[in-house]
Amino acid sequence: MAGIRKKHSKETKLKVVLEARRESRIEEGHLMADHVHMLILIPPKYSVAEVIGFIKGKSSIWIAQNVERKARNFTGHHFWARGYFVSTVGRDEETIRAYIKQQEMQDKEMDQQLTLLQK
Repeated sequence: MAGIRKKHSKETKLKVVLEARRESRIEEGHLMADHVHMLILIPPKYSVAEVIGFIKGKSSIWIAQNVERKARNFTGHHFWARGYFVSTVGRDEETIRAYIKQQEMQDKEMDQQLTLLQK
């Protein structure tokens, strides 16, 4: 239908921009309080560093504008840590997908075990 635009969530907007500009697709993802797990399909013509830098850059700007209410001038603004971990996925793709989906529950269980050990 002409004239009707679907409203996208912030997560969906990042996915749409990522697909359009880097031809990459976030297949799985889970946001934790202090880190993010993602399974991303990246075509060989783009480096992992380029795609991760793009994701970090675009999400940092969104956070600064919408959470911290900064209109512009992001000089010296750092939201993400400098590094990241990456691994290729082959035959273990389903295992990695399950790990990403269940990460929050596993982290909570580990925190509970550590709390019990500290007592």
